[in-house]
Amino acid sequence: MPVLRWIRRNLVVLAGLLTLAYMILPNVIVMVFSFNKPKGRFNYAWQDFSLDAWKDPCGVADLCGSLSLSLQIAFWATLGATALGTMIAFALVRYRFRARGTVNSLIFLPMAMPEVVMAASLLTLFLNMGAQLGFWTILIAHIMFCLSFVVTAVKARVMSMDPRLEEAARDLYAGPVQTFVRVTLPIAAPGIAAGALLAFALSFDDFIITNFNAGSTVTFPMFVWGSAQRGTPVQINVIGTGMFAIAVLMVLAGQLVSSRRKSNAGK
Repeated sequence: MPVLRWIRRNLVVLAGLLTLAYMILPNVIVMVFSFNKPKGRFNYAWQDFSLDAWKDPCGVADLCGSLSLSLQIAFWATLGATALGTMIAFALVRYRFRARGTVNSLIFLPMAMPEVVMAASLLTLFLNMGAQLGFWTILIAHIMFCLSFVVTAVKARVMSMDPRLEEAARDLYAGPVQTFVRVTLPIAAPGIAAGALLAFALSFDDFIITNFNAGSTVTFPMFVWGSAQRGTPVQINVIGTGMFAIAVLMVLAGQLVSSRRKSNAGK
């Protein structure tokens, strides 16, 4: 039958579209319910269309405070993890040293082990050191958690770099710093940017490691979890929709810049 033949020819495309729809569906539900006006505490059933939550996204006590704290932690964790991860990635790819293979393998442990194991281990470390749980313990924990993801992203980019470009720069009398700034860093920039974005998303979204090491500090994911016990306010859906929209715009902007660069290179 023609329909069956068409399905067989486009099976991979259909499977990809279904998977994409499955992944995006929760975001669509969050977006739709950000315009809801529930009659009770729980925003789980559609009642009436309303823009009240969008007009006052900080209308719930401590919501924007926890959001601001999560953004601050994610920003500083991204800077720390990106700086350390980039240096580690270059060291693992460019240099030969003892235990290099062991270090290379240990980098993947935080990615492979359950978050609860790392969270409990970090909590034990902080308690044994007598550290007060709060902003700084969360920040250190997030940097350690995100580090492996940054190293993996940057390392993949550095391994694909053509060393002849740097050799050509040195042949043209460029110094080590000038070669790194004008040749090496721009080539590695996409990998570094990918690692930084991944670190930011992981840090902002993390709940398990944060919950173990936060003490009385409340981040946005912890606020959402706590609110769900009493009734989820519509403003949480508004914040979630805004974050999703920003992520989509960033991806579209990246695609636009990439396509323009390809078209300019073709000319």
